[in-house]
Amino acid sequence: MTVVLVVIGLIMAVLAVAGSLLPIIPGPPLGFAALLVLSFAKDWEPFSAEFLIIAGATALLIEVLDNVLPAEGARRYGASKFGIIGAVVGIVAGFLIMPPLGIIIGALLGAVAGELAANKSGHDALRAGWGVFMGFMVGTLIRVAYTLGILFFYIKELF
Repeated sequence: MTVVLVVIGLIMAVLAVAGSLLPIIPGPPLGFAALLVLSFAKDWEPFSAEFLIIAGATALLIEVLDNVLPAEGARRYGASKFGIIGAVVGIVAGFLIMPPLGIIIGALLGAVAGELAANKSGHDALRAGWGVFMGFMVGTLIRVAYTLGILFFYIKELF
């Protein structure tokens, strides 16, 4: 039973890294769950309670940031409320039409469309779209770093 749980946890940790790159899989929560599976399989010895609490809180924070960063990026690059709303609508539409790549494209196009609807210039609209893209990329970098760290700690505890 222990070996099966360890293998399941390892698969979860690897999928967490993939999920950090593909927005369709929630990478950080899956990585945290992998740590919990390994801890359970090894009678809660590999990681301290403090480590697990910090890892879980960090995963939660990353999920929140992941939803905030694209809009914040748009705002920092001069997007109006229309651009931010357009980005959110674009994320949802992109997810429904062409996941996972559609999320990125949808957010960018939604921000541009929102800015154009607000009578902003093409330059300003593209700038807002770029801000959404940059926010998304920062979020992706944070997710990848976290899940690679989880995978590192998981493998370290196996050996």
